[in-house]
Amino acid sequence: MPVFTRRMAAAVLAAGCFAVHVWAADATKVKFATTAGDFVVEVYPDKAPKTVANFLEYVRDRHYDGTIFHRVINGFMIQGGGFDRHMVEKKTRPPVVHEGRDAYAKGLRNEVGTIAMARTSDPNSATSQFFINVADNTRTLDPPGPNAPGYTVFGRVVSGMDVVNKIKGVQTGSSGMYSDVPLTPVVIESATIVK
Repeated sequence: MPVFTRRMAAAVLAAGCFAVHVWAADATKVKFATTAGDFVVEVYPDKAPKTVANFLEYVRDRHYDGTIFHRVINGFMIQGGGFDRHMVEKKTRPPVVHEGRDAYAKGLRNEVGTIAMARTSDPNSATSQFFINVADNTRTLDPPGPNAPGYTVFGRVVSGMDVVNKIKGVQTGSSGMYSDVPLTPVVIESATIVK
């Protein structure tokens, strides 16, 4: 009986891994071509549907092309999608409804390599800006309770994390009223749906 149990467990585990792999292979992916190199994120519309739809609409509109990573904090995150290389903020559509708790309940966390929406203190203020976690930020950015909505994670870097790590290490300073701005702009040359 123990051999049968082990075989069954191995079969179930293998089937589960295959199912996850097939699901991930079908996920929509977005390639970011930057001046630091390229990276690819996959997004999860089944876990944060409104957030993913909002993000992909900005990608299709080519909103991110020519924007910069304007806030880089090594040991925390890299943020982009809102400013051009002259620190002029781009116009955006109305904010997307916050889905942080729903995405969290479906297993998404602010872990290394995940992409989430940036926002103000108002949970329903996210528009085009996003950030990529370069550290485990689950304790500070995930929804810990009913009064703390967290930040909506909607995808993960699946290729080019070395580029993300290169960006997190750039030298930063102040630019007008903004801090943590790369001294040499890291430009998103294009963001395109690749699958």
